[in-house]
Amino acid sequence: MKEGKMVVLSKDDGGVRILTFNRPERLNAWTDEMGRRYFDLLEEAEQDPSVRVVVVTGAGKGFCAGADFETLTAIQTGGYTGEPDKRPNTFPMTIRKPVIAAVNGACAGLGVVHALVCDLVFTAEDAKWTTAFSRRGLIAEYGLAWILPKLIGQAKAMDLLLSGRVFTGSEAYALGLAGRAVPGDRLLEETLAYARELATQCSPTSMAVIKRQVWGDWATTLDESRDEAVRLMLESFGRPDFAEGVASFLERRPPRFPPLA
Repeated sequence: MKEGKMVVLSKDDGGVRILTFNRPERLNAWTDEMGRRYFDLLEEAEQDPSVRVVVVTGAGKGFCAGADFETLTAIQTGGYTGEPDKRPNTFPMTIRKPVIAAVNGACAGLGVVHALVCDLVFTAEDAKWTTAFSRRGLIAEYGLAWILPKLIGQAKAMDLLLSGRVFTGSEAYALGLAGRAVPGDRLLEETLAYARELATQCSPTSMAVIKRQVWGDWATTLDESRDEAVRLMLESFGRPDFAEGVASFLERRPPRFPPLA
């Protein structure tokens, strides 16, 4: 298959792997094929020791405009014969490396899910966001009713889910859905600059453990989180990453952290 025809593209920028949803003529609307390839590429990135951070974005004017309407129509008429990937849509949470969404444009429905199951979200200020589900006779899909209140609080989550209204990337940032909102023409540049800093300055093992802590501790008590953190801290003292982190600081040089095992 020629890369130009692939529904998700992959390229490297140093220690950063850039994955690009590539159905620009459909605003990168989600299909089973896109899901399988995206998750396959995430698994490849996790296994590749040269990759330390993953950035996910969309080709053209959209990030992901939700489920493809041909799929929705087929489901409605009983003609759906697709085979969804067995890996859940929350799969990016399980990847040990940081996954950063660069929301460059339309981000709707399932697209919102795939932005928010990334570890960080950068967005174009003028990107159009919407949960959309209530306006299509659907429900808050794939764990979004669990994720949204934890990110922005119940009242704001209710607003976005019940109304299905359109809001901008600037509002997504103000609400707390995105860590940064920038002019669209600078989005990928700023996202990659941040990702490169993680790739060159931060321990891959530390980031993997921290990622597991943050996502996993949502379901624990404070005392459980504290006790587990003590255990993980004692483990970290025995790793070469700790010795290198201290040495590079004292020697005032860039760190040379080993890749994930």
